[in-house]
Amino acid sequence: MKQRPSPPTEYDVQASLQALAYALSRLDDEREVLAFLRDLCTPAELEAMADRWRVVPLLQKGVPYREIHELTQVSVTTIGRVARTLELGAGGYAAALRAQRFETSESN
Repeated sequence: MKQRPSPPTEYDVQASLQALAYALSRLDDEREVLAFLRDLCTPAELEAMADRWRVVPLLQKGVPYREIHELTQVSVTTIGRVARTLELGAGGYAAALRAQRFETSESN
């Protein structure tokens, strides 16, 4: 991997993250978001993110870690990390779940 001449400042990192979030929010639909993610991420990064998202609803339902592992083949370590993030994170998983539930209820 190419070494940077100097590490980015916290401000630079946050500004870049904000720009990325803005870019995602401006996309029109799921198809565009998927195309952007495929361009932005490696296959391994996409798989890791998809694995994390796949276990979120199961954790919300209270399914035990081992059962989630058996159902999804996602590692127990990853499941634990997602569970901690659900509890102590920035609230992104919960917001995405609410948005998904709202969208599902609107289509019924």
